[in-house]
Amino acid sequence: EQRATRKESFMDIHTIIAMGRQTGCSDIHLSEGLPMLIRVKGRLEFAPIQPGEEETRQMILQMPDVWLQKEFSEGKDVDFAIQSPDGGRERVNIFRQQGKLACTIRLLNDRIPTIEELQLPPILKQLANEPRGLILVTGPTGSGKSTTLAAMIDYVNASRPEHIITIEDPIEYVYERKQALIHQREVGRDVSSFAAALRSALREDPDIILVGEMRDYETISAALTAAETGHLVFSSLHTTGAANTIDRIIDACPASSQNQVRIQLSGVLKGIVTQCLIPTADGRGRTAATEMLTGTDAVMNLIRESKGHQMSTIMQSGAANGMHTLNGDLARLVSVGMISRDNAYKYSNDKRDLVNYI
Repeated sequence: EQRATRKESFMDIHTIIAMGRQTGCSDIHLSEGLPMLIRVKGRLEFAPIQPGEEETRQMILQMPDVWLQKEFSEGKDVDFAIQSPDGGRERVNIFRQQGKLACTIRLLNDRIPTIEELQLPPILKQLANEPRGLILVTGPTGSGKSTTLAAMIDYVNASRPEHIITIEDPIEYVYERKQALIHQREVGRDVSSFAAALRSALREDPDIILVGEMRDYETISAALTAAETGHLVFSSLHTTGAANTIDRIIDACPASSQNQVRIQLSGVLKGIVTQCLIPTADGRGRTAATEMLTGTDAVMNLIRESKGHQMSTIMQSGAANGMHTLNGDLARLVSVGMISRDNAYKYSNDKRDLVNYI
């Protein structure tokens, strides 16, 4: 413990984060007794600087806020966000493995990019202008869901005076005051759970509610109720594809409630955007490929009748309503030279169908 207090050789966590931003990485992996790795353009590589084992331990221990110390001392994993001296924000998860400490730091953008800058479908603006309903952004971990949601919320913030309540775990992007009134609530710090915050939100006169993630039946039920009662609800799920998303929501509910949830969902769903980040052909970065489902009458009927397997056909023929399949978007990105054919096949959720496009 004495060695850890020597300031002349101790590496500060913000030095590590500054290094990460200079290298353009998205994540930093610090593990006691293991090399430090960074994720650059989707690939893991060794960091250009390597702290020692004791330095790593002390950096991890110095990060959690005081309010997290009790939770951490009880052996639980902790999630929180920190702010660097330069104003940048980072999302941190600290955990234990083989009796040692480890943490993953996600470097967040220092500003919220626009829908245009993210090169996302223009239909997202149309969805953000809906007066009520449910909009879902889905995709695997690290696919940019939080950034897409933030871009949609900030589009509303810049365009009209609404009351927006966000429920996040942890808060990632902090919104500047523009036209909207935005209250950001952090699970664990400001409220006990997503579901509890949703129940309270209905008494707080919101126009729009952002639920960071629909993790369980209680949260799903509360989000659907909020959408039914005239609010616009945004949320995310770790699913790939519109049909899988609908199935995941239904399957997360008790058997006795599944039919009711299916009917509720068919009444409020406005759109599902699925996205994944794919390395660009020039190797300089990543671009988003998307799948888009909008809540047309035909889509609502398929949800009610439990015919999710037919969603792909609806999306293929639904361009007039802003719809497209992931394979359709992958083919578009290949045709304009944005991504390689190999990566299109790698990220496709139906490789046999992709042959028909490219």
